[in-house]
Amino acid sequence: MKIAIAQINPTIGDFDNNFKRIKYFTDKAIDRSCDLVVFSELVVSGYPPRDLLEKKDFVNANLDCFNRLMASIHGIGVICGFIDKNMNAEGNPLYNAGVLFEEGQILHKVYKRLLPTYDVFDERRFFEPGLACESYSYKGHRVGLTICEDAWNDKDIFRKRIYHLDPIASMVQDGADLVINIAASPFHVGKNTFRLDMLGSLARKYNVPIIFANQVGGNDSVIFDGISAAFDRHGNILARARDFEEDLIILDLNTPEPWEPSDGDLHPIAGSKTESVLKALVMGTRDYVSKCGFSKVIVGLSGGIDSALTVAIAVRAIGSENVSAVFMPSRYTSIDNHEDTKKLAENLGIGLTRIPIDGMFEAFLKFLSPTFNENEPGVMEQNIQARIRGTILMSISNRDGCLVLSTGNKSELAVGYCTLYGDMTGGLAVISDVSKTMVYALAGRINTEKEYIPARIIQKAPSAELKPDQVDQDDLPPYEILDPILKGYIEDYKGTDELAKMGFDKKRVADVIDRVVRSEYKRHQAPPGLKITARAFGYGRRYPIAQRYTQIRN
Repeated sequence: MKIAIAQINPTIGDFDNNFKRIKYFTDKAIDRSCDLVVFSELVVSGYPPRDLLEKKDFVNANLDCFNRLMASIHGIGVICGFIDKNMNAEGNPLYNAGVLFEEGQILHKVYKRLLPTYDVFDERRFFEPGLACESYSYKGHRVGLTICEDAWNDKDIFRKRIYHLDPIASMVQDGADLVINIAASPFHVGKNTFRLDMLGSLARKYNVPIIFANQVGGNDSVIFDGISAAFDRHGNILARARDFEEDLIILDLNTPEPWEPSDGDLHPIAGSKTESVLKALVMGTRDYVSKCGFSKVIVGLSGGIDSALTVAIAVRAIGSENVSAVFMPSRYTSIDNHEDTKKLAENLGIGLTRIPIDGMFEAFLKFLSPTFNENEPGVMEQNIQARIRGTILMSISNRDGCLVLSTGNKSELAVGYCTLYGDMTGGLAVISDVSKTMVYALAGRINTEKEYIPARIIQKAPSAELKPDQVDQDDLPPYEILDPILKGYIEDYKGTDELAKMGFDKKRVADVIDRVVRSEYKRHQAPPGLKITARAFGYGRRYPIAQRYTQIRN
């Protein structure tokens, strides 16, 4: 059997486009003389559909699309994922289904058994778990069809398992000599390596080839990196798809063993963490903008590294002709930032509009701050400047129909070093899951090709420039100290005592954690951000706002 793995980028609810992409890649597989083509989990509807699953019309449109596919595809077997109805009187109304069909007939259908409810997943809210773990005879093989999480519960890999069932083990016990896993497995830093190692380990353990077909593309905050793959029974990778791109790879089971990959079978993927994050942010931005119906974006430039990185990512994502920038200097803006912003825009080939805000600032102060001290503006005066800039950006967005990209990083968002309705304004927070130290690494990566971001922007001390001689470290610990504390607390679930044992000052740790807790209300009002770490702010992190648990310990 010659098998194609089709890694495509579906749009949630865009059934006509999803139909066309599935049909296009099926035709490519037929042209390659394949017997079977394998698509990802819920590829018909796009993943994750979330509360669209509560709409009967949405579910029916998904079924109509699936039926159109069955009627229009001939000459090849197809495995794909779709939403099926639970016709039983009890249980959740839907199934997360995987199916093998050929010549208009369903040959085999399975329902996802393990339904995740952690992080960004909430499948048990909608789906009923499948019960059967039966393989199916097809073209000389016993195929064990599984869906994403069904492969993530092996006792030799996961020390603490959260499910009682292991579908892969059950499939093999039922006689499967080929395991196929269709997935929508999201990206975060480091997950790709673990995922491929896990699948290779399963192939070795059960002495069966494994096919892994993953979704690619960005849907809201969640980014899917693809990297679909095929493994032989010894756990060796025989074919691998690209990361962050649609792709098609082939596994030919007709050739005598041992199978060996050629260079062309292992498509290139990012070679470093920084490159992988950059690719994820570029694709995530592109997909968010286009799938939300926008074609152009606008970014407020300050002369600092965060806005410079954001606009550089936007240019890579949708092209310089679709990106514009606004520079809104005040009395506190340095000459360097005037020059650096102009140079950045020239380097990237984008339009730059300059709108000074001092006149508007003075008008606000006249009515709101009669005791304003020009030499040392307080928090209110600082935030007024940020909110003026946010209002300007949203006004341009209204006028031109472009999407505002906010520019705050994860370090700032974590501790509340940001202004509601000011620099938090926007439709997408591109780098809100990127620590400040990673911001510098990404800027350096972008500049390896050419100095797009002026060197002085990278070298200068970070500053909001909302009062004289202001730098971030006036209010925050140095980022090389702050970022590890934040990672330990937010992503690794470490408490005050554990972080102190790692060598961090206990009072500093307690202050950082207190800032994180007190800033929860701000983050609930932030625009969606692209998720690139294991623990991002957004709908995968569900902490209460009104709470009194402040003594965070081990």
